[in-house]
Amino acid sequence: MTTDPDAEFTALVHRQSRFVFRVAYAVLLNSHDAEDAVQETFLKLYRNRAWEQAANERAYLARVAWREAVDLRPRRSQSSTASPEPLEIDEAQSLQPGPEQTVLSANQNSVIHAMIDALPEELRVPLALSAFDELHSPEIGTILGIPEGTVRTRLQRARQILRQKLASLQESRYA
Repeated sequence: MTTDPDAEFTALVHRQSRFVFRVAYAVLLNSHDAEDAVQETFLKLYRNRAWEQAANERAYLARVAWREAVDLRPRRSQSSTASPEPLEIDEAQSLQPGPEQTVLSANQNSVIHAMIDALPEELRVPLALSAFDELHSPEIGTILGIPEGTVRTRLQRARQILRQKLASLQESRYA
């Protein structure tokens, strides 16, 4: 039985577009630029069909998206001086929070995302791949082309910096 390559590609896009967006966003820190990188990534994949032979689909897609975002960044950095936008993440909740809790949660999320966005790229990208996309150190190392031990060190350093920033934020609020 033969399968339709276009249907397979459409399924790939539906299955992995959010993941590819998050990888691109981790590099570009701008949702509009990340969307452009996603489109370029999938256009490139559609043209060369190399994704069909990939052993690890997510790792392959992350690597292609990461390269596309890095390639897109120099062009964008000259034309865009806007500050990073907070990344919006849809989370299903079983209980509907009240308006006050919604505002508090949104504020906390935006503060945390701003802290993550302020990290240097070498720390931010592995953290985003680990935290948001739930990839493990070997997969992140493959995507970024760095040793697994380096990934672990960068993750540890990024988390340490975030802990310090959150602690100082807590101290300043209650001082």
